[in-house]
Amino acid sequence: MKITSPAFLNEYEIPRQFTGEGKELSPPLTWTGLPEGTEELALVVDDPDAPTSKPWVHWVIYGIAPNTAGLPQGVPPEDRINTPLQAMQGKNSANRTGYQGPMPPPGHGWHRYFFRLYALNTKLKLKPGITKDELLKVMAGHIIDEAVLMGRYQRFGS
Repeated sequence: MKITSPAFLNEYEIPRQFTGEGKELSPPLTWTGLPEGTEELALVVDDPDAPTSKPWVHWVIYGIAPNTAGLPQGVPPEDRINTPLQAMQGKNSANRTGYQGPMPPPGHGWHRYFFRLYALNTKLKLKPGITKDELLKVMAGHIIDEAVLMGRYQRFGS
C-alpha cells in the first residue's frame, strides 16, 4: 500500500497553501495497493516534533470506503463528509474538527508531518468527533496495512 500527494513529494516541504500560514487547505492525497480484505480506511496526520508531550495531531479522518482512491484538496472541516466522498472527521489537538495545517513555532526548525493511512479489516462504525488516541484504540487488532507519507515545514523568524 502506498500514499502520495500531487502537492509534495515524500520527505519534502509541504507547500504554504496547506499550512496555517497559508489557506490551511488539506492537501490532495492518493493511495494505491490496498490489501485484499480492506473494509475501511482511516488517516491520521501528526507532528512528533511539536514542543508538546505527545505528537501534535493535525487531522483524524476515518470511515473512508476502500473504493476511494484518495482525498481531494480542501476537505471541509465538517464532522460528516458526504461529498465528494463519505467519511467522518475527528478532533485535532486544537480540539477542532478537520484538518489543521502545519504551523510550528517560528525558529523551531523543520517539523515532520506524518500522513498515516491505515487499511482496516472491519468497518468501525464510529461516530464523528473522536480523537487520535480513541481511534487507535478501536483500530487495534484490525490494521492490515499502513502507509506513510511525510512532509516537512518550518517557520522562519523569532
